[in-house]
Amino acid sequence: MVDNVQLNAEGKLKHFLSIDGLSKTLLIEILDTAESFAGMSEHAVKKVPLLRGKTIVNLFFENSTRTRTTFELAAKRLSADVISMNIATSATSKGESLLDTIRNLEAMFVDMFVVRHATSGAAHFIARHSAPHISVINAGDGQHSHPTQAMLDMFTIRQIKPDFAALKIAIIGDILHSRVARSQILALNTLGAAEVRVIAPKTLLPAHVETLGVTVSHNLTEGLEDVDVIIMLRLQKERMTSALLPSESEYFKCFGLTPEKLKIAKPDAIVMHPGPINRGVEIDTRVADGPQSVILRQVGNGIAVRMAVMSMAMQVKGGS
Repeated sequence: MVDNVQLNAEGKLKHFLSIDGLSKTLLIEILDTAESFAGMSEHAVKKVPLLRGKTIVNLFFENSTRTRTTFELAAKRLSADVISMNIATSATSKGESLLDTIRNLEAMFVDMFVVRHATSGAAHFIARHSAPHISVINAGDGQHSHPTQAMLDMFTIRQIKPDFAALKIAIIGDILHSRVARSQILALNTLGAAEVRVIAPKTLLPAHVETLGVTVSHNLTEGLEDVDVIIMLRLQKERMTSALLPSESEYFKCFGLTPEKLKIAKPDAIVMHPGPINRGVEIDTRVADGPQSVILRQVGNGIAVRMAVMSMAMQVKGGS
């Protein structure tokens, strides 16, 4: 379903809530804009004045050191003023409603909310109820969506293997509970990947997952055949309401990525992981730290991609 709330009247980015409903042209624009920021980390002065005078509030109702830190760095490199709310000690923990928190922050003349919340749809809710001048970026909502993580993954893939139409990508692990996997699948299909595979035990796959535009395998050895990109996912035990696996050791035996299993994929296949990594559960240390791993590159690329999304949403708003 197309989510028009993300776009302004000219079809430009106003909020970034989900990959769903965004065009291939717009996703490529995000990647191209990120490319323009990618080299800044090597500069003596790692700042541009694009968002000088703007105020961005990080509203993280869930912990995530990596995502919060890269959003903070991205905003500061765009010269914005950044406020990171400590939700555990904020008014929401004392009974204030989410909307009351938003209204009070709006009264302080902020320009953007970066929202991470355990409830699916929370960022959409805030976008629909915020003042018209405010942009909202979804930093992960429940089991629904994590669009900036998906785009930094797309950016990392494009740096190494630019032609999506030639690529076979395997996403392996806890698809059922992963907001990242949903966003990755949408992005890969929108960008025209040749094939997107999901490899997992039946208990960790959503019902009717094939309708997302993927091929399904329950066998890692078969699923890795002829793959260009391998994306490993964390077992999200905190979201599991029942025993979906016999044990972590059994899971690693069947679905953990080891050097031996990696050899089944193409010789130049790259290995990705959105983090945090559970070594010895979904991935062997020798693979995570090996020459085919681009996991740390993903982390660094998160800053450039989040700079791109923030600048696009804010500039569009300022010019509308």
